[in-house]
Amino acid sequence: MHSFSLPRAGLVALAIGATVTLSACAGGTAPGSAAPASTAPADAATRVALSYPGGILVLDGESLETVGDFSSEEFTRLNSAGDGQHVMVTTSKGFQVLDAGTSAAEPELTDLVFPASKPGHVVTHGGKTVLYADGTSDSTIFDTDALLASTDALPEVQTIPGVEAHHGVSIALTDGTFLTTVGNADGRNGVVAKDASGATLAESADCPGVHGEGTAKDEVVVFGCENGALVYDGGTFTKLTAPDQPYGRMGNAYVSEDSALIVGDYKDDRDAEGYLLHRVALIDTAAKTQRVIDLPEGVEYTFRDIARGPGDLGYILATDGSIHVLDPATGELTASYPVIGAWEGPAEWQDAHPAIKVSGDIAYVTEPAKNAVHAVDLTTGEVVKSVTLEKTPNEIALTR
Repeated sequence: MHSFSLPRAGLVALAIGATVTLSACAGGTAPGSAAPASTAPADAATRVALSYPGGILVLDGESLETVGDFSSEEFTRLNSAGDGQHVMVTTSKGFQVLDAGTSAAEPELTDLVFPASKPGHVVTHGGKTVLYADGTSDSTIFDTDALLASTDALPEVQTIPGVEAHHGVSIALTDGTFLTTVGNADGRNGVVAKDASGATLAESADCPGVHGEGTAKDEVVVFGCENGALVYDGGTFTKLTAPDQPYGRMGNAYVSEDSALIVGDYKDDRDAEGYLLHRVALIDTAAKTQRVIDLPEGVEYTFRDIARGPGDLGYILATDGSIHVLDPATGELTASYPVIGAWEGPAEWQDAHPAIKVSGDIAYVTEPAKNAVHAVDLTTGEVVKSVTLEKTPNEIALTR
């Protein structure tokens, strides 16, 4: 691999305080240009990637049989690359590419690594995948499907250097707009939006502790704040104030790109011990409103335990062992599906504890206490498949 300066002045201007570069091997396009035709794998079966201490398992999404087992670092995070076949594995060197395989090809933890200092958030949207490095605040962007056509080298990427390092996140919209968080070693306070020429469209410093993002219908983007949320819509930021002040934190947004409604995790006590939460934020990105609902007593969850699924509903895997179905339009819990045993919150957020991810109508639920994984049909609540593993599952990511 080698790097060279991007010759197009418009994209050079997009860099925030530095020069845009490319790390080149295969073809790619810049934000805002037409994405290449999809080269998604013919085998559309879901694969389930699970981290465990020192390794990663890959399961077939239908049979839950283990089809791959790879050695890795003691703790890794997993995120879908968005192309239906690959998973990004955060390691000490950067984002390592896991090829989860197809019916015709075995899974492989490849030697391909997108270099990054303190690799963090992975965002897939509009045919682009954005990798964020907390150690530099650099954002690496590539065509989501490019990995499918690049089996022995990294695809061409656009790197947008950050200004001051912080735990942040970036997203590229289909019109070329680039949104990225603003902060430094002392904290994070806002978001800036720039167009494809590098000109600032809008910015806001009214989002203390900014964390996470989610894109709803019509490319409206929501960022979580420690006192509410920040909504970006067509060149304008709108601050939504939490009902609890000065601290009412939304940390993660759980979205459907077909719905204007967002579900967010919510914490109302800065000094609360542990990681269990008992309230949920509901945001209407069209009306620009936010409200917070209380969950029934005994129904608690962590950041790993909310997903969106059939009907654009929310699905909360709670400490009582059930998946609770949340209607984000009404704030009502409409059903409850028992799946696993009751569980307690983790002592540290990295510790293995139950998690949920959804593909189509199927939810994949981990049960670390029993080294188990369950597939649940969310249209009926039926557990359609379960498997006991030889390892204790921690992080989970799906290929589709």
